Amino acid sequence: MNTYFVTGISTDVGKTIASAILVEALKADYWKPVQAGELDNSDTHKVKRLISNTASIFHPNSYALKTPMSPHGAAEIDGLTIDLKQLKRPKTKNNLIVEGAGGLMVPLNNSETILDLIQPKDKVIVISRHYLGSINHTLLTINTLKDKGFDIALIYSGDEHKSTESIIKKMTGVEVIGRINDEPYFDKNVIKEYARVFKENLN
Repeated sequence: MNTYFVTGISTDVGKTIASAILVEALKADYWKPVQAGELDNSDTHKVKRLISNTASIFHPNSYALKTPMSPHGAAEIDGLTIDLKQLKRPKTKNNLIVEGAGGLMVPLNNSETILDLIQPKDKVIVISRHYLGSINHTLLTINTLKDKGFDIALIYSGDEHKSTESIIKKMTGVEVIGRINDEPYFDKNVIKEYARVFKENLN
């Protein structure tokens, strides 16, 4: 069984929708180590509502912080310091989807970032979305992961941008699992269809 770590090139690029698709495609378990803000409608709640299979288990956050901001800042407001030793991965015999927060360099505390949560055997899935500056953010993210020796794949979120995607492909050679379009809405049926399409490339 594999662990897939889902990270983004920035915040609000579509990590949670991508995570739901991956959970459904693999009938995987899901874990969001650190949730900051929206505790009544957390990313775990959102993914759980979007999947159809009954095999997936949703593991509780190690840290559930009240303020929607960078984890280190949200923890400080709650009078906490995030300790990586407390971020113990759930034990499961199933595939596991781990969803990060924001991008790789989002601080967890004064010295550690989301990048420090990724383990050597993880398959890292980068979610990229096109905006002015996104090529830079995508290349920085992929090259940082490559320098650490991680197995990387890419999912695009939003409309196609051929020249952007072409240069990213030429400069990184990273495999693209698929694209999540800007759908009018996402529900269980939409997620199930994307899961069917993505599943082949995940294998």
